[in-house]
Amino acid sequence: MISKVTLLFLFFSTLGIVTGIPKGFNYEESEVPNYSLINPIEGVSKKEDWPKRRQFLYELVESNMFGKAPEFDRKSLKVTIDTQDISILNGKGIMSQPVLTFANKEVRLLIFRPKLSTVPVPAFLGYNFNGNHTVHSEESIKITEEWVPRKKDNKASEGDRGTSSSRWDVSSIIESGYALITVYCGEVDPDFHDEFKNGIHANYPKPKPHEWGTISGWAWGLSRVMDYLEEEKFIDESRVSVIGHSRLGKTSLWAGASDPRFALVISNNSGCGGAALSKRKFGETVKRINTSFPHWFCNNFKQYNDKEENLPFDQHILMSLIAPRPLYVASASKDLWADPLGEFLSVKYADPVYRILTGEGLPSKKMPGTNKPIQGRIGYHLREGKHDITNYDWQNYIKFANKHLK
Repeated sequence: MISKVTLLFLFFSTLGIVTGIPKGFNYEESEVPNYSLINPIEGVSKKEDWPKRRQFLYELVESNMFGKAPEFDRKSLKVTIDTQDISILNGKGIMSQPVLTFANKEVRLLIFRPKLSTVPVPAFLGYNFNGNHTVHSEESIKITEEWVPRKKDNKASEGDRGTSSSRWDVSSIIESGYALITVYCGEVDPDFHDEFKNGIHANYPKPKPHEWGTISGWAWGLSRVMDYLEEEKFIDESRVSVIGHSRLGKTSLWAGASDPRFALVISNNSGCGGAALSKRKFGETVKRINTSFPHWFCNNFKQYNDKEENLPFDQHILMSLIAPRPLYVASASKDLWADPLGEFLSVKYADPVYRILTGEGLPSKKMPGTNKPIQGRIGYHLREGKHDITNYDWQNYIKFANKHLK
């Protein structure tokens, strides 16, 4: 039977609204192969059984997909303040831009926080795609000097300022009492296949087949930001939500699985390698992602190209590794490439872990309709529209964070 999501895609296709969907891939539920998934709570009958099971599952995902990252000596983290804090958003917020140095890389943070708060505030932390200066039009935001995609000579420019502001609902975040912390992912590790000769990887030996790719490197970088936030007096480090869209949603999921300090984890349209089940072979596939982006995952993951059925896990296990912390996964109705149903099924099949650990999980076993979010210990929504992150998404993430972190 064809799913409602597929029917919606076909309807919009006839109107010429859906564009940019790669051809030659499966978008039909009737073509999804039969598949089997491992039980995340096999051998787990009580809470006390979970840590051992979790360790086994974590190492399975780490060694076969994302890759093991190196240990980090927090004493080597350097913080530099080279800009003045400024008032922003008509006096509602304060903006700062500290620089962190780790693995011989300088990484500039962009932090917006409520101006009137007298106590440390909770925060959303996530990467941006093209530089901090694209997040907001404020002219004092530093322009990155690192490699950026889809630009002449791969250099950022003044003309890019604020071009991604629609993806960052800074006003709503600040007005809701949260800080927003963002970092350009390319300052940690550039998003192209350079044989790991640049970014943080340049400070370490070339990765072995089971060792970190770029997504694991980005996740490792977010943990370095958490190292800093534990000392930052304006941010409540116990209430930091890690968030990401698309490939950076894959990153937020692995960061959340790898670092228990993240109190809440949000995946927006993360698709293959993120929240979507790989064994469904719907939309983007393991072979396609490993071919187009050979640097994202560890080399061991490439053995599953066109062989998803041989994977010893699937993405519901990645979701399970985040338990018992709150998890939110969001899809978009026209984003068939990211397999919305596969994203929902991942959280559905992770639900038993949450139930045994917290007594609460995903509120419904049935995929909700468009723009009808469900929020328990696990949250999910299918937003109408394309592959993007919008104010609608942010309103739901803020509501979810209010429920669990305030």
